[in-house]
Amino acid sequence: MPNILIIDDEKAIRKTLGEILSYEGFKIDEAADGEEGWKCFNEKNYDVVLCDIKMPKMDGLEFLTRATEKNADIPIIMISGHGTIETAVDAVKKGAYDYVAKPPDLNRLLITIRNALDKNSLNKETRTLKRKVKRVEEMTGESDAIKRIKETIEKVAPTDARVLITGENGVGKELVARWIHEKSARAESSIVEVNCAAIPSELIESELFGHEKGSFTSAVKQRIGKFEQANGGTLFLDEIGDMSLSAQAKVLRALQEGRITRVGGDKEINVDVRVVAATNKNLLKEVEEKNFRLDLYHRISVILIHVPSLNERREDITLLVDKFLNDIAEEYGQTRKAIDKKALDALQKHNWTGNIRELRNVVERLVILSAKIISLEDVTNYVLPK
Repeated sequence: MPNILIIDDEKAIRKTLGEILSYEGFKIDEAADGEEGWKCFNEKNYDVVLCDIKMPKMDGLEFLTRATEKNADIPIIMISGHGTIETAVDAVKKGAYDYVAKPPDLNRLLITIRNALDKNSLNKETRTLKRKVKRVEEMTGESDAIKRIKETIEKVAPTDARVLITGENGVGKELVARWIHEKSARAESSIVEVNCAAIPSELIESELFGHEKGSFTSAVKQRIGKFEQANGGTLFLDEIGDMSLSAQAKVLRALQEGRITRVGGDKEINVDVRVVAATNKNLLKEVEEKNFRLDLYHRISVILIHVPSLNERREDITLLVDKFLNDIAEEYGQTRKAIDKKALDALQKHNWTGNIRELRNVVERLVILSAKIISLEDVTNYVLPK
């Protein structure tokens, strides 16, 4: 039941509006002046406020200013018998949802209230969806290694220091990068991801820096590169160890000067980008073998974070399995399946060559193929090699 606050110094108006809106199914609170209304506004959550303009102690426009500063999402409908067009315009400029003259046309007022409620509901849904889209998966684990990573992220994220994340495939390097971005001052901007291993060497420069129309055969239009897309935010260079030496040289220049040039172009473009890189390779060994630039290595590795393999933090497997069981149940819209202790022990002893990614896939397989409780027999049949 929506809550509506009526603020008006005329008792007859409050009584009439209160009775009509109560009959329409709304829950009503009344206040006789702006100060009383402000006290109610601070003590309870309202879906809509009806506020007179001319009142003692605190007038409606002052209340409107205070209320919108405190919570701009609550629709406030101004009502007045002394209003003019200028007053209505002023009220809307200050943040009012609408303006209704006294005596109010009750049908119009009801339509205005319902429209305000619909808008408020849509705003809440939009914020919820944005949180869901933006929500970064939690880093699950209580092992010493994971605790150290979380502590490092807390210290490093607020800075603009470049970070190099190392670890095997499937350990969660991307998640670490996302948390660094999420906890940084750049969180309101984008994190742009580039998988350097998945892009052919001849296209990596165009991917990173963009290109001008006609710069090569298939360049039929101008392309904005990842550096420009990430301007003001974070650029995550995943598997940077697979980047060509030519692209490495251009990335180094971009980091040194804060400027890039599109392929086929001659205009320098300023970019403000924080670079977080990740690799499953030993970059110093790659430097020795002339596959990676030492100067670039030093540029991207101001902070080093190593993510251990799952085999190195087996104490986290129980927490991870529990998390995946919950996630998969929610994803499938099913009741969460349980797992018995022997099955869990077997998973803890398994050799996880694919790390967390493999564990997640295995849990999903067990959820699909097992009965209500995942047993040791299920693990033996569907997970362990024969």
